[in-house]
Amino acid sequence: MAEVVTKGTGEVERIADRAQVDVTFEALGAERTEAVSTLNQRISAVEPLLEDFEVRSRQLSVHDNWDNNQRVGSRATQQYVIWVKDLDRLDGLLAELVQAEPSWVNGPSWTLVDDTEAIREAQKEAVADALRRAEGYAAALGRRLGPLLRIGDTEGGGYSPRMMSGAASFDMAGPAGMVDQLNLKAQQITVSASCTAAWSLLD
Repeated sequence: MAEVVTKGTGEVERIADRAQVDVTFEALGAERTEAVSTLNQRISAVEPLLEDFEVRSRQLSVHDNWDNNQRVGSRATQQYVIWVKDLDRLDGLLAELVQAEPSWVNGPSWTLVDDTEAIREAQKEAVADALRRAEGYAAALGRRLGPLLRIGDTEGGGYSPRMMSGAASFDMAGPAGMVDQLNLKAQQITVSASCTAAWSLLD
């Protein structure tokens, strides 16, 4: 039995509704215990800021510093991964974190809280695309397209952020005035799906 195999792709866009912020605090000390003690003092003011947010991870790292095979003290590092679902509170959180003078802040990066509906819509478009291609090949051969024989995912699906003009703006304000001009913008998320389908060809 003759068959035709086609690949279909589909994309949909959704406005991001969750932001992720990565932040790291560091402290130095002559000994490891001193570095950890200093770090605890630094983050003591940070922990209360995070009580109303979802902290996905806290990771502590403590190690010695070396220079020309000579030990020159110790370093303690605390890394946070923070999820923010109430985006109206994002600017305030970032301002407070910057005011706490971390070693670095990375974010926000944008995701969807629930991408189920978007994935299904992208899959629907991918199947429709594969069907259109199969119908085109069948017509080119002067044949009729028969039933679907098999279908499966292919590489290339997933989602990624895309900068879009007109997105919501999160202007930094308040105590951390040095970042009030960053004008961080929420992004739209492009959700994609890709499939390969095989169809029978009828006379």
